[in-house]
Amino acid sequence: MDWGSLQAILGGVNKHSTSIGKIWLTVLFIFRIMILVVAAEEVWGDEQDDFVCNTLQPGCKNVCYDKFFPISHIRLWALQLIFVSTPALLVAMHVAYRKHEKKKKFIKGERNCEYKDLEEIKRQRFRIEGPLWWTYTTSILFRVIFEAAFMYAFYYTYEGYHMPRLLKCDAWPCPNVVDCFVSRPTEKTVFTIFMISVSAICIVLNVAELGYLVAKFFIRRSRRETTTRHHSNHENKEESKQNEMNELISDSCQNTVTGLLSS
Repeated sequence: MDWGSLQAILGGVNKHSTSIGKIWLTVLFIFRIMILVVAAEEVWGDEQDDFVCNTLQPGCKNVCYDKFFPISHIRLWALQLIFVSTPALLVAMHVAYRKHEKKKKFIKGERNCEYKDLEEIKRQRFRIEGPLWWTYTTSILFRVIFEAAFMYAFYYTYEGYHMPRLLKCDAWPCPNVVDCFVSRPTEKTVFTIFMISVSAICIVLNVAELGYLVAKFFIRRSRRETTTRHHSNHENKEESKQNEMNELISDSCQNTVTGLLSS
């Protein structure tokens, strides 16, 4: 699998992320993708060849292996990383669309375009607000859902995160209950717990980033309402002062006219 293209896409999204989002991306690449590529394939590379059962019945070993390991850990982790990384494409597409619109305005030469050249548009960093805020928070929410779903899938598929040394199998065509042995079960258990722990850390980072964005959204909204209320009060005060002045002028004019008539 070519992880370089995925890194290029997520690296572009990283420029528009929050500080917590940058930490999540670092954890994703260093402790998940690199570990999966460098170490996991070595640990699970011989999983089916070294899965030994004490029987020579043809097909029994393959059936037992399929029963206890319906999908390889490596493939399930790779699938998890693809699903977890996919929501970031929503942010990448949103940013690409906004840049495309700005490029069209620049090429048309519209007066309200504030950029000097196309390179400045490419280097622009967008603030997470408005429609981009909704796209970004939606992508984080999907990441949390996918992480939790795959953690449950691991637990349900392999009946826990512990790799047993001995498995007893009575599936057909095995002649009776046979004993099957897993190669390097302790190493695989440690590796599995490590990957699940990193997934849990990623969930915590995603929840923290989501909470940060929601809190920032409400703080910005509160400040905007306070500013609007302040301007409204200021305008009301100015209007009341103007009305008082108008009343004073009107009273003065009326008193002057009354004095002239009486004289």
